[in-house]
Amino acid sequence: MQFIGNIEAKLDAKGRVFLPAFFRKCFDGGISRVVMRKDIYENCLVLYPEETWNSQLVDLRSHLSRWNERHQKLYRQFVSEAESLVLDANGRLLIPKRYLKMCAINQEVRFIGMGDTIEVWAKECIGEAFADAEELGRELDKIIKLRY
Repeated sequence: MQFIGNIEAKLDAKGRVFLPAFFRKCFDGGISRVVMRKDIYENCLVLYPEETWNSQLVDLRSHLSRWNERHQKLYRQFVSEAESLVLDANGRLLIPKRYLKMCAINQEVRFIGMGDTIEVWAKECIGEAFADAEELGRELDKIIKLRY
């Protein structure tokens, strides 16, 4: 499952939004549940298919000791800021008000496919999500040169 591209959508008065059909089709065997949390670095929300979320939790836990106080605090914060959401029969998800407020989402959003996750941005903040074309080329060139 690889989510790519970006799609605009609008929230309804209750804070529900249709998960774009293009992204829903990427889920194997259909979808009914996703995990949402605010991104660690950016002012956006991240949707994890349940399988991806579970895999990332296992990976994170394997790097953090239960017997280290700082590690426990980090893990607790990461997990407690997430919420499991169920898509309704029409493919809509209700974004909790606290998430809307955290990311300054009003009515219009943009879904951005990020491979194994989907980001949800306030449409008016989308400029923060991208480097300009010149910077993108420069940075990709550096990264590629480092690998080879």
